[in-house]
Amino acid sequence: MTKKEKAAFVQKTLNRLYPHPAIPLDHQDAFTLLVAVVLSAQCTDKKVNEITPLLFAKARTPKQMASMDVETIREIIKPCGLSPAKSKALHGLSEIILAKHGGKVPHTFEDLEALPGVGHKTASVVMSQAFGVPAFPVDTHIHRLAWRWGLSNGKNVEQTEADLKRLFPQETWNTLHLQIIYFGREHCPAKQHDPRMCPICKEIGRKELFKS
Repeated sequence: MTKKEKAAFVQKTLNRLYPHPAIPLDHQDAFTLLVAVVLSAQCTDKKVNEITPLLFAKARTPKQMASMDVETIREIIKPCGLSPAKSKALHGLSEIILAKHGGKVPHTFEDLEALPGVGHKTASVVMSQAFGVPAFPVDTHIHRLAWRWGLSNGKNVEQTEADLKRLFPQETWNTLHLQIIYFGREHCPAKQHDPRMCPICKEIGRKELFKS
């Protein structure tokens, strides 16, 4: 099976299982999505969704976030982990959004990636899910699944992103990224994964997965 054929099988399977995937991070607008994605680094979406209501009750706009001191932010987001760095990032990016972007989350990759705590993956999530711009956010989980399914030999997430963008139609990227996340959680986890029981791996998974 060629990579194109594998990609077609993956897309057909994911469309059947997750025809209308929801964004797993609770948010109300571009800014609250940006904050949630920053908090999600090395933290589960479930935990982020437990913490953001507490944070947004005090600061759900860049102006409100910038007016809080870093230590207050840190105390609220501490359960998400990496709170010293994340609290500084949230405070700093809010100040920049106010000073340089009129209080609105910028909608270019360049401007987003210039914000503290915002890398390419975070910017891709915001661009795709807040602004509808075709993007393919690739985290370590999607990187792992792309390798398992033989869609990429990438040694890093940047190469995997490029490979996936070549294989799938651009108009499907924003939905597909969410579909893969849900599939990985429910059928293709990092640990204790049985490829023989996985709807995709059992059909197109790399042969290395089946070695006992």
